[in-house]
Amino acid sequence: MAVDKFPVEAGHIMMFARSVGDKNPIYSDEEYAKTTEAGGIIAPPTFVQASSQYDPDASLRPKIGEKWFGSGSKPSGSNAPPEEDLQGDAGGTSGGGTGLHGGQHYVYHRNVSPGDVLTPTSRPGERWERESKRAGKLIFTESITEYRDQTGELVVTARSVGIQTERVVDQG
Repeated sequence: MAVDKFPVEAGHIMMFARSVGDKNPIYSDEEYAKTTEAGGIIAPPTFVQASSQYDPDASLRPKIGEKWFGSGSKPSGSNAPPEEDLQGDAGGTSGGGTGLHGGQHYVYHRNVSPGDVLTPTSRPGERWERESKRAGKLIFTESITEYRDQTGELVVTARSVGIQTERVVDQG
């Protein structure tokens, strides 16, 4: 995670909720939100993933003048050569079509609210292997990101599991 600070604004929360199709008024209607247990607007689950929008080098962000991850001619959308298959990051986004997202888990220590300025810190978690008949060796890599607010309070802990396969599985 290359972003240093992630300012949370009410408009960003509203747009994120709309983009995921969540019409709960607690994400956009201040008067309604005041009547809830939260006492004000809060961010939807998974909102902290939007912090990547503050990272100009985010791997899934299109870059002007460069081929994008989703612009390849291969089914995976990857433009990386196959020899890079098992050299990906903990998020499982390496090239050659062998990286998979294995899951995401969030622990909320309190609600994310407008006015928070979150600072993410990432570290590697566990790593383990399994064998697959179709894809060969599967390498599971965990990445843990903690989001702390402007006072240093832990707000969200996100755990992501990436899976690298030894070989591309033929769809046919």
